Amino acid sequence: MFHALTRSPHFPTGAALALALALAAPVGHAASSQLQAFADSGNVPLAPWHVMGLPHQHKPFTRFAVLDLDGRRALRVEAESSYGLLVHTLHADPAPQTLSWRWRVDEPNLAVDLRSRQGEDSALKVCVLWDMPIERVPFLERQVLRVARGTSDVPLPAASVCYVWDAHLPVGTQLESPFTHRLRFIVLRSGDDSLQHWVSERRDIAADFFALFGAETDTLPPLIGVAVGADADNTHGHSLGWVAEMVLD
Repeated sequence: MFHALTRSPHFPTGAALALALALAAPVGHAASSQLQAFADSGNVPLAPWHVMGLPHQHKPFTRFAVLDLDGRRALRVEAESSYGLLVHTLHADPAPQTLSWRWRVDEPNLAVDLRSRQGEDSALKVCVLWDMPIERVPFLERQVLRVARGTSDVPLPAASVCYVWDAHLPVGTQLESPFTHRLRFIVLRSGDDSLQHWVSERRDIAADFFALFGAETDTLPPLIGVAVGADADNTHGHSLGWVAEMVLD
């Protein structure tokens, strides 16, 4: 799932390894594409949702908790010089077409800049993770991915799309991670737009995949995961956001 935001000193796909490990975690794979609730009761997200960080992570983990807010059960996501994802493993082939959710950012991280490695953090992101065949990956990236897969006990997927609530970039901005071309962002909310208010999203994830990776393949690959996260390890900043009512169909 991500070959992603990689921060490994050895491979430009280190966070991809983190997410791949998350996908392989023995925590009860979903039997269908329908996402499970974060938690019906209690404050800890329930399987198949599970927290994942970078390999051998020593920095703080982003904190996830399920709480009641404005009359709904919601996932609280707080980053403090931290990195972390809450991952829901899937094995959906054919892949669902749409993903909907509600989210809000209460405290943005104003130091973020997705265009640079020093600023590549997110106050809140929702990611979809695609198992694109490796032969569709451009040659040089394919070799790096093969080397990374050769050192891993779990498969590393080849394409990830993250929807972000950004502090500065205009809504509609599409860009690649400065760490790896295998992770691409779409800015859905920006700046002070709707801060501290719930906002509903519904995305045609198949169309978004082709918009960002269509030059590499004309076939929609299996969907192998959905992730929610926030990170502030590059900026050493802080952010607080919420996600609720995620539906995949």
